[in-house]
Amino acid sequence: MTEVDVPQTRPPEPLSIHIVKASNLRPSSGTSKGTKGDNVQITVKVEFGEKVLGESPKVDCVPDTPAEIDYTATLNCSFEDPLVLDEISYKPVVLTVTEVLPKEKKQKEEKTAQLGQCTVDLLPLVKGATKHHYNLVINPLPGSPLETIPPEGPKPEMEVVISVQESLLEGTQIDQGNLMTLTIESLYSPPESWTMTGSQYAYAAALPIPMSADKETPVVFANGALKPSIDKEPPNRQKKWAVPGSAQGNSIYIPESFLPPDNIDDEDGEFKSKDDREHRHTAETEKLRVTWNTERRCYLDSLATKSFQDKIAKCRYWPVEVMRLPQPAAAKGKKDTKTHKEDDEGSISYHGVAFVNLAPLLYPGVKRIRGAYKVHAYTDHAMHEKTKRKTGFGEEAGKIAFNILNRNSASPFPKKAGKEGGEKKEKEVKKGRSMSIAQHQQANPTPGGPGGQAPTEASQTIKSDTGSEMEGQPPVNVEGQQYVDAKAYVMLEISLTRPLIPKRPPEELARRVAEYIPPRPLFPKRTDGAQRAVEDFHNQVGSVANLILDEFRDQFGDLLKVDDEPQTVEAMESRRQKLIYELNSSGKYFAFKEQLKYAVVKIVREKYLKTSAFEDRQELQTFLSELYVYLIDQMHVALGKFLALEDQAPIPKPLTDSAQLKHFAREAEVNGNYELATKYYQERIARNRNDPSHWFDYGTFCLYINDITKAEECFKECIAIDQKHLQGLLLYGVVCTLSERNEAAETFFEAATCVDPKSILAWTMLGLFYDAVNNEIGAEMAYLEANKLNQAAAVAEAKALREDDVTKERLARGEHESEDKEVDHDQGGLAPPSVPDIKQPSPPSSDKPPTSARSGKGSVSDTRRMSASKRSGSKIKTESSTSRPGSHYKMGSQRGTPQPAEETEEPPIREPTPVPRCSIYMQTIEWLIEVKAVPFTERALAHELLSPMGGPTSGYHINYARLKLQKKEYKEAENSLDEALQFDYQNPDAWALMGHVKYMTNDVEASRDCYERTISFTSDAAEMHSIYLRLASIYLQEEKFSNAKNTFLMACKRSPSCVSWLGVGIACYRLGELAESEDALSEANILNNTDPEVWGYLSLVCLKTGRQLEAEQAYKYALKLNLSDYDLLTEIQHVQQDVGFGNPEF
Repeated sequence: MTEVDVPQTRPPEPLSIHIVKASNLRPSSGTSKGTKGDNVQITVKVEFGEKVLGESPKVDCVPDTPAEIDYTATLNCSFEDPLVLDEISYKPVVLTVTEVLPKEKKQKEEKTAQLGQCTVDLLPLVKGATKHHYNLVINPLPGSPLETIPPEGPKPEMEVVISVQESLLEGTQIDQGNLMTLTIESLYSPPESWTMTGSQYAYAAALPIPMSADKETPVVFANGALKPSIDKEPPNRQKKWAVPGSAQGNSIYIPESFLPPDNIDDEDGEFKSKDDREHRHTAETEKLRVTWNTERRCYLDSLATKSFQDKIAKCRYWPVEVMRLPQPAAAKGKKDTKTHKEDDEGSISYHGVAFVNLAPLLYPGVKRIRGAYKVHAYTDHAMHEKTKRKTGFGEEAGKIAFNILNRNSASPFPKKAGKEGGEKKEKEVKKGRSMSIAQHQQANPTPGGPGGQAPTEASQTIKSDTGSEMEGQPPVNVEGQQYVDAKAYVMLEISLTRPLIPKRPPEELARRVAEYIPPRPLFPKRTDGAQRAVEDFHNQVGSVANLILDEFRDQFGDLLKVDDEPQTVEAMESRRQKLIYELNSSGKYFAFKEQLKYAVVKIVREKYLKTSAFEDRQELQTFLSELYVYLIDQMHVALGKFLALEDQAPIPKPLTDSAQLKHFAREAEVNGNYELATKYYQERIARNRNDPSHWFDYGTFCLYINDITKAEECFKECIAIDQKHLQGLLLYGVVCTLSERNEAAETFFEAATCVDPKSILAWTMLGLFYDAVNNEIGAEMAYLEANKLNQAAAVAEAKALREDDVTKERLARGEHESEDKEVDHDQGGLAPPSVPDIKQPSPPSSDKPPTSARSGKGSVSDTRRMSASKRSGSKIKTESSTSRPGSHYKMGSQRGTPQPAEETEEPPIREPTPVPRCSIYMQTIEWLIEVKAVPFTERALAHELLSPMGGPTSGYHINYARLKLQKKEYKEAENSLDEALQFDYQNPDAWALMGHVKYMTNDVEASRDCYERTISFTSDAAEMHSIYLRLASIYLQEEKFSNAKNTFLMACKRSPSCVSWLGVGIACYRLGELAESEDALSEANILNNTDPEVWGYLSLVCLKTGRQLEAEQAYKYALKLNLSDYDLLTEIQHVQQDVGFGNPEF
């Protein structure tokens, strides 16, 4: 750390370990030799690493009464050591409870017996706390009388409080520091040569951690042990201390810390495919394993955290080296101790390395990765190729591990005297650290001495594996290759207290979206003022007057229609009194008064500026008189404005709705009539400006005609109306990307993923954006999330289909049974044919393409909702089944499958994993083509081409052709369609697009053949309307009027429009069917009365039928609307000359 991070002037901080009391320390009667009675006299020794912090005075423990120990030990945290926080984070304080035995006769010294231990975790203080309270279970030591306490009995406990006066972390350390937790679990499927018999070895794992800005330190896990399969020795999932110190027995385990039962689908590592899962099940249940289950905490200051983040960004793979070591000399015995030390120190074998992909830690908001990682044979070449590191640290890690093993293995035995002890002290002095952290993190090799030759031998051993690299030959590591042959993998977990890349919360994204595009209320704000208050009063008076008129008509309307005699004054007064009585008795008078009250209050406040109560009653009366006169005058003004002698004709409803206008706009867009398309889009907006879909559709059209500025305004309006409009957010992000405003674009893409976190489209679009800005890790994260959602949707859909099949089969079986019991032919004859139809794929509908992913989107979301309530239960079963033997595992995996209870004779088989219908890129491509976002479509097509689920398929070539058609690159589109037809020669979409290509290139005969082939297929293409219109227009050009009429009528039946009915009218006119032609042209005129061609043909029909006035009117409208068809104008003029009328100029 630098002086900025931890100031050198800060004095040491005393860390207090206060032992409050101990309870339930009563040993069983007769189990403790030399103990008299049930009273126990104890002392508690406090240790941290290899340092004894103190020992409490003797305390008597009385049964059923907690013993008040009240002892405090102090650990001084010197901030001169830059790694002090790291040491406190992973080392426990060990509390050893020792019983003081009573003195026997003629006994000079007291005898003691160790009862148990417990460990105190100092981690809360490293996280910034100043005080933490523990109730710890005292674990019995081997031979302790506490071992005989029955499991159901009260467990001995100790109450401990740890505290500091000031927080160990200062401001910058809290905000910018990080705490990393490394957990090495087990090495599965080790080499076949490793056995439980014969010579036994120790196993170590190590990885580098940047403890400072410029230096990495290897963290070594040296306590790995070879274990048999789980049927012989069930695994213990509780985590161990990395450096337990003097802890023994169950005290080497971290209290309340266990390995997580994650599902394979949630892991981040390798070995996740179907075949790999079978291998993992076998390796984890039937084969040997090397188990560590050790947790190591590492405190990283701000500079170390930044260094760690930068190194991941430069190279995402992080090395984790595994190795085998000889057992330490103390475990082998005293014979040939020196020889063993010389041979074994630092000598490692079976050197392997796992390359852990740490890129997920750079995903926004990710704090943890866990998974299975394949173990490779270690070579310097592989290390450099994967991690950009010139060499590993196997030798250094081997020495550190050997020192740890020597110390741990020597602790249960008498200490070795003489030379070996001197060597150990000498090494510690040379390393310059009094605390044991130096032996774990800063192990510098010591040349010379009895073990001085061992590092050289180890170096030669390792270099012999990599020496061939210098000669240009591939590296060889024979022992390490056995990991690869056995498909060995190591399970590990890396977690952080805070993510390296913080994720912006949805609230912040929503706020930033609102800053870019402020939300617009659905209704305009009321702007108060004197003039506005009077206008509101006029409106309310008019509204009340209309309501009174409606009431008057309901009571006296029929009477006035029948009575034709002149009205007398008496009759009118009688009707007035009856009306007033009815209004008062029904309560309507009061309602009308309440309706006018607010408008009157506004006039008082805005016009007369009276907002407080009157103190003088005379002043109040004067004001009321003045107000009354003014209101009466304004009432007469309002009545004169709103009331008329005759009722106004109601405004007719429009003949076309919003969906029809959108259809007309798309039709004009396909025909290249952009001016007419713009008119239809704007008409939709004029009818309802508060509908965000109207603005969105107009924006996509502007994007298509490359009017980026207007498209941006449309998407702005869309988001202003609805801040959570998913597609509007995405396309505004696209527009920002096109304008190179990447920061704003990222905000909108991320906001889309927060609006709908389950949207495959939103995550894929975010990935495509990150691709555009060369953010590889962000793109990887987004694509990974989209693929997870795609797979989950496929699983949910398959599950829903299975449930539907089972339900229908039960219904069918129930109908068969009812047929046997009761003679009922009404439904029994219909049930059996429905059973085989379920299992066979149904043909696509006539109005949706079979290859379109959009058609299946609704069903996927529906099935996802149907299976949401059952997903948590199935997940728990999947997690718990990973540790079962093979037969039980299969039964457990089938338990959640809905099957009839009576079908138990079928053997349980593993159901295949559902495969999504199409890749995430294909789903996004179809939407992008629909909204005309060309640059993103090209990028998505490139991903689809390289995707394992994609490739150069028929769907890829079809969508590529659609893109080229939008860009008017017809040659490339034709080449792509040729490729698509080689995959699927009967694809109607491919033939339809080929027809469009030929039509746009004026190859009329070829386009007609393609269109005819398309409509002859049993399934329809995605867009049939344009096919009918263009094929019918070709028939008109070829003077096949009957075929043209029938084809236009097919278009009218499917989706009528002005163009389709105009085509019917033209064909009928050419066939001489003038009445049918007039009807069709009238329908076209109703749908669009501003089409000059329709008026021109109506004029021709009227000329042929001898209607002079109508012919002239239609001709004038055609000229007024700028009829530009020269041939049609010439034909009209010739017919006018033939019949002698129709032109006003005659």
